[in-house]
Amino acid sequence: MTTAVQSFGWLISEFARTTDGVTDAVAVSSDGLLMAASDSLGRDRADHLAAVVSGITSLAQNAATTHGFHGMKLVMIEMLGGFLMVGRIRDGSCLGVLAAEGCDVGLVGYEMAVLADRAGELLTRS
Repeated sequence: MTTAVQSFGWLISEFARTTDGVTDAVAVSSDGLLMAASDSLGRDRADHLAAVVSGITSLAQNAATTHGFHGMKLVMIEMLGGFLMVGRIRDGSCLGVLAAEGCDVGLVGYEMAVLADRAGELLTRS
């Protein structure tokens, strides 16, 4: 495991642990593979969440380009009991975040953007 991947795993876990309302998080490569997951997720649940995030990213990206927009930035799905938020990282990978009902989605979205910037720097360096 490279140092960049280890650092990325630490960033994802720290984000999930310290961001109010966030329960789990994954980073998914542009080809849909799990890159990193918060410590709170087991491997099976992390792989499943990565597949869901990859599918949502693909649908959103297709909708954006088909209708004249410049790509996907953030998708938020409100579910009974919580939220799934998906954001882009500049290298083409994406971040999927599960957050609790009643969380400040603006704060979670902001923290996701900060994490995406840090992750983009880390991933493009390696």
